[in-house]
Amino acid sequence: MRYVRPQAAAAGTVLAAALAAGPVPSAGAAPAAPGSAPGISKEPFGRLADGTAIERYTLSNGRGMRVRVLTYGGIVQSLEVPDRRGRPGNVALGFASLDGYTSEAYTTANPYFGAIIGRYGNRIGGAEFTLDGTTYELAANNGPNSLHGGDKGFDERVWKAVPAKEDGNVSLRMTRTSPDGEEGYPGTLETAVTYTVTARGELRISYRATTDRPTVVNLTNHTYFNLAGEGSGDVYDHRLQVNASRYTPVDSTLIPTGGLAPVRGTPFDFTRPHAIGERIRDGHPQILIGQGYDHNYVLDRAGSGLARAARVTEPSSGRTMEVLTTEPGLQFYSGNFLTGTLKGTSGKVYRQGDGFCLETQHFPDSPNQPRFPSTTLRPGQVYDTTTVYAFSAR
Repeated sequence: MRYVRPQAAAAGTVLAAALAAGPVPSAGAAPAAPGSAPGISKEPFGRLADGTAIERYTLSNGRGMRVRVLTYGGIVQSLEVPDRRGRPGNVALGFASLDGYTSEAYTTANPYFGAIIGRYGNRIGGAEFTLDGTTYELAANNGPNSLHGGDKGFDERVWKAVPAKEDGNVSLRMTRTSPDGEEGYPGTLETAVTYTVTARGELRISYRATTDRPTVVNLTNHTYFNLAGEGSGDVYDHRLQVNASRYTPVDSTLIPTGGLAPVRGTPFDFTRPHAIGERIRDGHPQILIGQGYDHNYVLDRAGSGLARAARVTEPSSGRTMEVLTTEPGLQFYSGNFLTGTLKGTSGKVYRQGDGFCLETQHFPDSPNQPRFPSTTLRPGQVYDTTTVYAFSAR
């Protein structure tokens, strides 16, 4: 298990130590230029139906990168990075107001824009799993399967937020307690997700959690990217490279079959850069099942540290995004189920292919797939993963 670090202390003590450790530092980060110090600010962002106040935090590196995060769902509401001319633009899909995230149209489509996903990112087959001889039933909210934590996952919860500055970087540490039995999952899960914006143009996301009973955990972030700019149209001209020679084929309900298939000779081969739309209309059976790309890649990696998972370039803006992670898998989703029913931050309607996701993760349905890397977390262990989205332009 690459993602857990065994500890001798009790779970509560372990989490306290993990939180005290603070955000993961950005090794070799360049100092901010004079007069452009990084900063973090807070403002109201509306109220939920029950009156709960939601806040929006803005994290800036002083060099044209600004990330706005909501306490509702830990949502990355916008992400501004410069293009090749130094002009900042928002490259994340989302909404201008809280109403967008709570409207009936959104909850019906539920694309999970920018949100923290948990307890279990991706799908669990048959909406159940067995752990230590006990079967746990989950909400079947995606056909016969459970998707992204169930009917009300971490994306619809309110998180506590604490801002911080360290080594020229700004961060926002978000925490919540998921009680035993929430959405059918065993154990009280203490969770901390830290967003860090660095002087180097990185968004670093660290995930930490502990439990008081054996459980399963698979946390990720569900930001949809469009490096040409939010609302600019489809992403099919973006060139994607994925550091993976295998992927996990799925059945008709998008649950892995259990095999690890080679990408070579298929439209899933991104070991060299290809435009996202180049082969998306290929007649490959897996493309037909996903209505495009909606598959987990088995990353080619060695060891347990940060390793490059993917690289995306966009020709018109010159923007590049590199993804590094400690995780073994990467879900590439090409926005296949955006149906034109949602109007985004720019006022433009989102249609199929208007954004893509690169969700770092353990594999889908791992609790039911003993050959996959384990997602079991036990008392005395710390779930500890990090993902970096690094932006540049030329």
